[in-house]
This record gives sequence, C-alpha cells and structure tokens, in this order.
Amino acid sequence: MSSPLIQGSTMASMGKVFPPLVLLNPKYKPCYPGRVASRNTKSIIKNCFNEKYFVQEKLDPLWDDGYGSQTAQDYLEAAKDMIRPDNGPPRWFCPIESGPPIKNSPVLLFLPGIDGLGMGLILHHKALGKVFEVRCLHIPVYDRTPFEGLVKFATDAIRSEHASIPDRPIYLVGESFGGCLALSVAAFNPTIDLVVILVNPATSFNRSQLQPMLPFLEACPKELHKIIPYLFGLSLGNPMKMANVQVNSPLSPTKKLENLFLDVKSLVEGATLLADILPKETLSWKLKSLKSGAAHANSHLHAVKSEVLVLASGNDNMLPSAAEARRLLDLLENCKVRDFYHSGHTLLVEDGINLLTIIKGTNKYRRSKTHDFVSDFLPPSKSEFKETFDEHLGLFRLATSPVMFSTLENGKIVKGLSGIPDQGPVLLVGYHMFFGTEIGAIVEEYLREKKIVLHGVAHPEIFAENIEAPLQVISGFDRFRVFGAVPVTARNVFKLMSNKRHVLLYPGGVREALHRKGEKYKLFWPEKPEFVRMASKFGAKIVPFGVVGEDDLMEQFLDYNDLMKIPLMKEFISQRNTAISRVRGGTQITGEVGNQDFFVPGICPKIPGRFYFLFGKPIETKGREELLKNKELCNELYLQIQSEITRNIDYLLKKREDDPYRHVFERTMYRALSGPVHQIPAFDP
Repeated sequence: MSSPLIQGSTMASMGKVFPPLVLLNPKYKPCYPGRVASRNTKSIIKNCFNEKYFVQEKLDPLWDDGYGSQTAQDYLEAAKDMIRPDNGPPRWFCPIESGPPIKNSPVLLFLPGIDGLGMGLILHHKALGKVFEVRCLHIPVYDRTPFEGLVKFATDAIRSEHASIPDRPIYLVGESFGGCLALSVAAFNPTIDLVVILVNPATSFNRSQLQPMLPFLEACPKELHKIIPYLFGLSLGNPMKMANVQVNSPLSPTKKLENLFLDVKSLVEGATLLADILPKETLSWKLKSLKSGAAHANSHLHAVKSEVLVLASGNDNMLPSAAEARRLLDLLENCKVRDFYHSGHTLLVEDGINLLTIIKGTNKYRRSKTHDFVSDFLPPSKSEFKETFDEHLGLFRLATSPVMFSTLENGKIVKGLSGIPDQGPVLLVGYHMFFGTEIGAIVEEYLREKKIVLHGVAHPEIFAENIEAPLQVISGFDRFRVFGAVPVTARNVFKLMSNKRHVLLYPGGVREALHRKGEKYKLFWPEKPEFVRMASKFGAKIVPFGVVGEDDLMEQFLDYNDLMKIPLMKEFISQRNTAISRVRGGTQITGEVGNQDFFVPGICPKIPGRFYFLFGKPIETKGREELLKNKELCNELYLQIQSEITRNIDYLLKKREDDPYRHVFERTMYRALSGPVHQIPAFDP
C-alpha cells in the first residue's frame, strides 16, 4: 500500500514484512525523515530520499501554515491509493508535508473515523507538522482487528513515547470512531500526560442514525450494497464547505467560483469511492466495531483523567454531536467544548476549521507538564492573520480605518510605527478606549508593519473558565490567546521582559475600558508605579501612546452608575463580579481606580469616525538602575508617562479635524477606488 502524501519505513509484524508507505510521485516532495511506530518495535528514524533532517528552533510571526493548500479533493485522491489491499495490520505513518517540527515538539497521534484510512487531518498536516510530531493510524480496508486490539495497539504506542520522553504531553486526536478509541486509551493510561481532542466522537452511537443500519445491512441484497456507502458518503458533510477550502488561492473570483463548482461536483461523485473504502462486509464490520467501541468508551468515562477538548458539529447528520458534547462536558473532569453550528460530520475537512488555531485558542498547546503563556506561545500564521483581520474584523477595520503615527528619536512625528524600536524588550503603555476597541488595530499593525508579535497583558478573567459559555464557537477570547495575550501577572510580565518581547500594558485596566459617561479620554491609573520598576529591571524601552476615536464610534447612554440604581441589575453585577479575579487584590487599591467591576453598558452606535494613534518618543530605562531604589525618581517617570499620553490624546483630538478622510463615506470611496484600509491617507503630522 502506498500514498503520495505519506512516508514511512519497512515494518515487521508477526513475522511479516510490509512495504514502506512511500510513493515516488514528483507532485509531492518529501521534506524530512519520517518517524514510524511499528507494532513490535520502538519508533525509528529513517532518512527519506537522503534529505537532510532539519529542526527549527522556533516559528516566525506570519509563518506559512499551508492551510488551503490541501482540500477534500486531495483526500479523495490519496484514498484511491490507500485502499489497495496489502494484507497488513494497522500501522502508523507520518505525512510527508508535515515537515520538521520545531524543537521539543510533542507527539500527536491521529485516530481516524470509520473509514480507517488515517487521512482525516490532510488539511492540517503542514500546520500541525510544524509544532507536533504527527503520526496517523491507518487501518487497512480488510483488517479485522477488534476494538480491544486497537486500544492495545494505540496504548503500546503512547507508552513507548512516554517512556522515551516522560516530561512531554502526548496528544490524541480522535475523529468519530477514533474518539471512542482515544477515550478508551486515556482511561487505561491515567498516569500518562495525555491531551485528548475529540472530533464528533461516536460515543453517541446508540442514539445515532447509524445503529439502525446494522440489521438493514445484514438483510440488504448483494446487488444494492454499493448504494449504501454512496448514501452514507453524502451524509458525511457539507460539500460546499468541504470544497471551499481555498484561502490561499491567488485566482480571480470568477475562476474561484468555477473551481468551487467543479470541486463540489467531484466531491459528490467521490462519494462512490466509499463503496471501495467500505464494501458491504467491511461496513458491517466497522459498524459492529463502532457499536462495541462506543460501549467500551462509555463504560470507562469515569476513569478518564486527561485534558479533553470536544469539537462538535451542529449539522452532523450521522451523530447527535452537539448533544453528546454537552453530555461529555458534564461527565468528564477536565473537559472543554467548542461548537461549530454549521459544520457536518467531517468537520476537519471543511472550510474555516483550522485545528491548530483551535488548539492554540483554547490554551491546549504545551510542551511540558503545564501550559506556560510565554514559553508555549506559537506566533500567529498567515492564514490566522488573514482570517482574523481581513475576514472576521474586516467590516470593523473598514469602519474605523485606524491610522498610526510614531515619534522618532529627534522628536519628529511620522506616519507608521518606525519610531517604535524593533529590538525588545519594549513596553507600550497607553490609554484604554471604551471596550478596548483599539487593541486589535495595534496588534494587527504591529504584525503587518514590523512582523513582531505584541503581547497584550489582559485581565485574568479573560482566561478564566467561567467566562465561557458551556458550548461555544471560537470566541474573541480565543483570538486574544492566538495573538499573544497573557494574564496580567507579575510572573508573566517578568517572563516577557526577560525574553525581550514587545508588551502592551494598560494601567487603567477595566475601570478605564469601562469608563462612565463624560469620562472619555480620562486616565484612571493607580498611584503606585507598578510597571516602571519592572521595565527598568530589564532595561526596557517605554513607549507611551494615546488613541482617540471612541466618541466617533458610539455614545454611552446607560453607564455603571445608572445600572447600579436599578435593583435587579445591581444584584446581577454584584453577583457576577464576586467570583472574578482581582488584578490588584493584594495592594488594597480603593476609590474609583479600585472599582474594576465588569458590566455591559447601554450604547448607541454612531456613523463611524476614525481611530487615531500616536506613539510618543521611546523612554530609555537601560542604565537607570536608580529607578529600582529611588521611589521619587520612579514616581517622577511615572507621572511623565501619564503626561505624555495626555499630550498625545490632545494632539490627536486637534489634528483629526484636518483629516479629509475622517468620515466613513470618504474612506469607503477611497477604499473602493484606490487601495486597502491601512493605506488610506490622513492629516499631515
């Protein structure tokens, strides 16, 4: 058996020798030596085609994750090669396009669905392969290994890996049938550090549309057995969403539309391939195995101690996946759920689903016993940048059209971020606009212009479990994590500074971001200069900045003071904030600055104006060790930074009156006729 997408080595099992999983196809260039775990031997390394093995130390911001370079059509092409019978047992293979992972990457084992091919991650091979050692389980079409045998096979693999690298987690990604397998393996290995990711797990088999098929298959005439896999294939997913994975395509819209219809046609026709992947005898065996696997996994759920992330499709026509996700959330000790309302059963081959982004956004990626926000951070990729800022926030960017100015060493104000040092550590300290609406614009421009990740230090509540709905899609909070946000703790800021990162800090916190009526552009800072000493300890450059534009975007008609006069709302706000972490709880800050209550104000949108940013001249702290000991000098610098931010705000409020593109109509016309949002002109500084 062979495939153009995978590589491996000759395997010995039960006295038999099986061919390597490599096909010499010039379309697919092997890029690194594969690691393949066999049934009776430890993992081995083989130099594939004499290519030099290369391991990256880290990923650069806006790295190419390859999302969109593979589609569901590639899955069908690979499947044609992999269904060839070879009389071999189950085995692991490593996808060629996964490439060499970065240093100290954990192992990821993919456990396939009912097809057993192991190609369900094909859209994600390149991205996952950069940060994981990816192995996929292949179960040949005519293999009849019982479910308990597959559990033992997977258990042997993870125990071998754990013995080799005991201080690193092992990831199990189980799709449908593979979800049952992953849960059973986790239940039998409670002492091994496993991160289990379940994609529409088939633990709900007894409540699914599949169970009634068993007696029907037994009674089905031989002449009709090919119709069943065809109908089975049509219900697996949404062909439009599966065919639309072309985010990196440079083609014209007309050509993209033409290709989309051709791909949909191919996918519908490709459903007949399931008659070869799942002939009648195999389908009957698979359904029986699925039934026993679901029963086995459900009977051992109490023993699962691993981290679990459930990805559930809302339009799954095969399994009641959304309801099953809620059940597992209640039964498992350490479980988190993400729901995808418009996706079908084959979630991982549909448009808009990037598995690595989901893992990063839910804080599940780690390379040691516990997750570290700094050392485990993976910079955003090109596709994540495009999906977030061009698609998800596209209309908001068009409405606000952020324009940024910075100050050079000689005091000259220029458009862009050239005045901000490239070499860290750098600490950006500024004014928090209403709802923090300015954050995305700063992070985006930093990546677009400087190719540097700006780590925002955010309120710990953003990272708390109780802020999530029990079942939700990828949220704005997930995107915060993907783009480098960390909880605002002294430890995290210390780590960021010691690693020479660029950090975004708002001393005013929640009180400033949720200010009251009549308080716009007013700073609410604590008396103690908490960040100045930290910056001076590492010789960081402090860049004060001001931003204006919230008054051009919305008007607040119901603020905190108004809500607290309403008895029911007062009680709700008080109860909601009782369980919330306090950023400065130990410093006993009182008064308005200490009031960090979360609430939802009443706002009225306006015809959008524009956001303006001014970053002041960088303040050097290197060589100023006296700031660590002399409180008066430290307070003096603290007040200087506040004054600089206020001056920047006043400057922008005055200069924006000279901007011919301040209003949304003029900017929309410019955008339609001339160029992208980030190139729209503004006033001359």
